[in-house]
Amino acid sequence: MSLATANEQRQSFMGLLSSEWIKIRSVRSTVFTLIVTAILTIGISSLGAFAIAANWSHVSAARRLTFDPTSRSLSGVLLGQLALGVLGILVFTAEVATGTLSATFTAVSSRTKVLLAKITVFAIVAVVVAEIVSFASFFAGQALLSGTTPTATLSGTNVLRAVAGTGLYMAILALFALGLGVIVRHTAGAITTFVALVLVLPLLVTALPTSLSNDINRYLPFTIGQTMMSVHSQPNTFGAWAGLGILAIYTVIIFVIANWRLTSRDA
Repeated sequence: MSLATANEQRQSFMGLLSSEWIKIRSVRSTVFTLIVTAILTIGISSLGAFAIAANWSHVSAARRLTFDPTSRSLSGVLLGQLALGVLGILVFTAEVATGTLSATFTAVSSRTKVLLAKITVFAIVAVVVAEIVSFASFFAGQALLSGTTPTATLSGTNVLRAVAGTGLYMAILALFALGLGVIVRHTAGAITTFVALVLVLPLLVTALPTSLSNDINRYLPFTIGQTMMSVHSQPNTFGAWAGLGILAIYTVIIFVIANWRLTSRDA
């Protein structure tokens, strides 16, 4: 094989996809973070379901009327989304920290193609993992709720939408985190920014006047996720799919900025 041919293969998009896949599956932190994501999401969801089942006899009548077994069995997403988001950040910042990103850019002339390859491979991984943990959380939660509390099935109204949609929400949010990693370039800084946007910002918004708080809150990723997890419509929020579309728009915007940063500065 000639040097020119080898270089063409490295720079082909399929070659880049193969390279990114090797990077993701060969790094220990990736496997560890995926395990943490599964444990946090399924484990906390199961604990939440167990807690409500054990105390169902003490639950008020008003709360029983509004009880959503689907949302309860997906409660672990609150922390699982953070773990998957951290993985998205590490997909890029780990290469920056080890210096391998410079080697990648030396071998591949188009930084945009490198970014697209990272997005594509990580999107596939994130969707598969997020959907697995979302469905596993649902089934584990319903098993623990069964016999003492109302339960849900995938054939119920909006249940399949909630479970599958929650997986998509986690995956898109993880891609958003990847974009933050590309922009910030430092693991600690990107993780801090991600946590602030997902968990801290909603708390700050509650301190605003109610009318302003409601207007802003409906656009926040945390609210979008909570809406997707529920089978019931939520007040002062977008519909589940509309909210997911807004989150997808945020992610596209963050990647446009990330690509500009990536192509306008040194590796």
